[in-house]
Amino acid sequence: MRTSLPTPSLHTARLRLRAFDDADADGLFALHSSAYVLRYWDAPPWSERGRAEKFITACRQMALEGTGARLAVDRDSDGMFIGWCSLTRWNPDYRSASLGYCFHDAAWGHGYATEAARALLRWAYDTLDLNRVQAETDTRNLASARVLEKLGFVREGTLREDCIVNGEVSDSWVYGLLRREWQPSSDPAPAQ
Repeated sequence: MRTSLPTPSLHTARLRLRAFDDADADGLFALHSSAYVLRYWDAPPWSERGRAEKFITACRQMALEGTGARLAVDRDSDGMFIGWCSLTRWNPDYRSASLGYCFHDAAWGHGYATEAARALLRWAYDTLDLNRVQAETDTRNLASARVLEKLGFVREGTLREDCIVNGEVSDSWVYGLLRREWQPSSDPAPAQ
């Protein structure tokens, strides 16, 4: 039986990554109800605020079951919720997990996704004894592909027509990052 996986609190030069709480529901709904933000997502935008509460409950359940960690990301300078970053599908036998993230469009282009994902990957490689982290992105989402490549991920292949959202068919790129390829960079270690 798995043990719980306490959601870490991580800090970077500009960001704070923390467990979701109930007060995040409005910001989370604003993020996931944006058709622009989710134009390359594998599901349609949310139309009901109740989805945010279910998402937060699922984050807590994931931590209890020990299958991963999904963290809210706040900008340190003003405490603003700007998105989230996650490590899901943790498999201790295969020593693998999947990386994901979603950020408000106002936060795009500032390096926040790279900074948050790097902190989460550092924690994951140090804490979970991972050998491999996988990530997927829509082939049209070049900004997300750049984030993954900056982190050292290698594009391993294409999942052809793997998503159909509102009748629109799309392909995804699969990326992998192996422990031996992981470069935590020269950033100072995040505070725990």
